Amino acid sequence: MCLLALVAEQPTYGYEMARKLEERGLHLASEGSIYPLLSRLRRDGLVTSTWRESETGPPRRYYRLTSDGRRALDLFNLEWHNFRTAVDAVLLGRQAEGGRDG
Repeated sequence: MCLLALVAEQPTYGYEMARKLEERGLHLASEGSIYPLLSRLRRDGLVTSTWRESETGPPRRYYRLTSDGRRALDLFNLEWHNFRTAVDAVLLGRQAEGGRDG
C-alpha cells in the first residue's frame, strides 16, 4: 500500500519509489523487492505503467494509479486508521474509540 500511496502522489518509477520510502523512514524496501510488488499491482489492475525516455540513462517504467488502485488505497487508509487507533488503545491502556469488540 505504501507503493500505491507514492504512485498516488505522482507517476513514478521503481528506483525513485525505493529512494522515497527510505527518505520517509522505511528502510526495509530494497529496489529488488519493489519490482515484484509493482508487477503484482499492475497484474491486479491497481496501477498501469508506461515507458519514458530518461535523460540520464535507459528508459524507465513509470507507474500510475488506476481508479481501482485509488479505491484500494482509500479502503486501506480507513482500515489502517481503525487498526492504528485500536493498537494505540492497547498500548496506552485505554478503550478504543468507536467501541469495536476485538
